[in-house]
Amino acid sequence: MIRINEVALSLDYDETSLKKAAAKKLNISVSDIKYISLYKRSVDARKKDNVHFTAIIDIKADNENKILKKCKNAVLVEEYKYDLPKCGKLPKRPVIIGSGPCGMFAALILAQCGQKPIIIERGRDVDSRTRDVNEFWSGGVLDEKSNVQFGEGGAGTFSDGKLNTGTKDKRIRKVLEEFAENGSPKEILYLAKPHIGTDMLKTTVKNIRQKIISLGGEYWFETKLTDIKFADGKINAVVLERNNETFTLETDNVILAIGHSARDTFEMLRDKNIAMEQKPFAMGVRIEHLQEMINKSQYGQFWNNKYLSAADYKLAVHLSNGRGIFTFCMCPGGSVVAAASEHGRLVTNGMSEFARDKINANSALLVGINPNDFGSSDILAGVQLQRRLEEMAFHAGGENYHAPVQRVCDFLKKQKSVETGSVIPSYKPGYTLTNLDICLPEYMTDSLREGIVLMDKRLKGFADGDAVLTAVESRSSSPVRILRDDSMQSVSVKGLYPCGEGAGYAGGIVSAAVDGIKAAEMILQFS
Repeated sequence: MIRINEVALSLDYDETSLKKAAAKKLNISVSDIKYISLYKRSVDARKKDNVHFTAIIDIKADNENKILKKCKNAVLVEEYKYDLPKCGKLPKRPVIIGSGPCGMFAALILAQCGQKPIIIERGRDVDSRTRDVNEFWSGGVLDEKSNVQFGEGGAGTFSDGKLNTGTKDKRIRKVLEEFAENGSPKEILYLAKPHIGTDMLKTTVKNIRQKIISLGGEYWFETKLTDIKFADGKINAVVLERNNETFTLETDNVILAIGHSARDTFEMLRDKNIAMEQKPFAMGVRIEHLQEMINKSQYGQFWNNKYLSAADYKLAVHLSNGRGIFTFCMCPGGSVVAAASEHGRLVTNGMSEFARDKINANSALLVGINPNDFGSSDILAGVQLQRRLEEMAFHAGGENYHAPVQRVCDFLKKQKSVETGSVIPSYKPGYTLTNLDICLPEYMTDSLREGIVLMDKRLKGFADGDAVLTAVESRSSSPVRILRDDSMQSVSVKGLYPCGEGAGYAGGIVSAAVDGIKAAEMILQFS
């Protein structure tokens, strides 16, 4: 199969024009092409008067080696196929703590290899979880075990379902294919910035769960890890709690895919002397603009072209104080959502559905936080810092999970907001106009002010006065790392595999899923 790079396509291309473009690149006839498909497609909007798609195209034809001699911008490739590891039967069933993307894909690989994994999830199944979250958003009571952070699918289920990643691991294709086979749109296989959307991701998560169960795996919902048991430096059991009852499950292999908000689990691991370290992370706010403004800034005269989806952005700048500030988890046509998991603490996140058709765009706007900012040498000092800011945001919002909000024009002038402009905050259950200086540290607000102005030079309108800031975005990544060796096992206990975002080794759905696959492969390697 021939892979052709850098093929320019018009926004209204079809299969006929796709074949013509490929044939022209290869200097062959359209009739010579036996098979054609998109491998990757992105928007090229560098010139606002010539916005178009750029694609990588795969084709099959006779005499491919001969064709390649005529074209410098093409290579011969083999179709991707993930080969399951060859393995024996594990003496005891592997246990996976957490059913986010890391735990889910670790379980899938183990199940596909006949190992019948047991998935432990403190939260509820995705349908029950959705009802709990919607009730909270409508002004109900926060459920600490079933919310945006905890439950089937992990925190990513209530986000945008973004599948783009900076990693290059070949297992990414396995992740995308499994998503596409289990209910996600097929376009994720070729879009440069694929996304599923919260609405479709829920169905996909359920389908993958059913696939794992059909292969002999088990899901234990509303079951919490409370302790691990080990002897001679090797794990031999986990202690679990369900319905206020505690019981022990024997196992030789535990994949710890707990996510970045399992603070009580971090505390348990620290008390068990499992090696961990502080790590840099980031906190800040959500910034919200009109999506139409983002479209115009990114696409120019093509801003409302029907072939273009809602525009996104990714910005990062270095500040005069030595810190970095960057956008993260940008949600075109989405909403800012309540993402708290502890009573009396307020957390925000962003979410889009597949259509990305809401009036506002939002993104995390984050300031780099270093261990020097933690104020303590305690391993969990970063968690303590998160909690302090979340409590301050909770009080600033009115102590009812309404979020503190400020217009950008007022934030830059250091004055309290008393009214909104063209951008109406989307956060539910509600918001309180205020001055964010009362709930964020000075090093953070100073960084945000300088960063917003600098980013406006890269994206016209970013510092628009009517844009709104919603605090606090505190769970972008884990503030700790659970140390592991080259075999992905804890340096303290063999058979314990810390993985994914919570363990400090991933930063999004795809990278977490890949980390889970690699952990499963390691376990199977020793079977």
